[in-house]
Amino acid sequence: MRFLSIYKTTETGALPTQEEMARMGKLVEEGMSAGSLLAVEGCMPSATGARVRLANGKLTVIDGPFTESKEVVGGLAILQARSKEEAVELVKEFLHVAGDGECELRQLFEADQSMPGPSAAKS
Repeated sequence: MRFLSIYKTTETGALPTQEEMARMGKLVEEGMSAGSLLAVEGCMPSATGARVRLANGKLTVIDGPFTESKEVVGGLAILQARSKEEAVELVKEFLHVAGDGECELRQLFEADQSMPGPSAAKS
């Protein structure tokens, strides 16, 4: 199963230290070698981004920074795991290296599977 992990954190504007980059690099290298990490990307500060919204047929574009946000997307990863529980363990390991923040974990749809019904979503 593949999972999308969306890392959300506060935007401090501080760049990671060389030690933090080395620790993250090691984690990424180990995950890629093990086959549990398929892709990983960090995001630039929200000042370089935009939000595009469609509401009631009207498109609006809001340029960053998104100061009203308590947290912003700091990066994403595509994980390969045998179960949601295994993916949660991978995310826990990432957070210990990345620091404060949270990851939203979502299973990615595969063409050969059906969408879970209401009873499956509750379990």
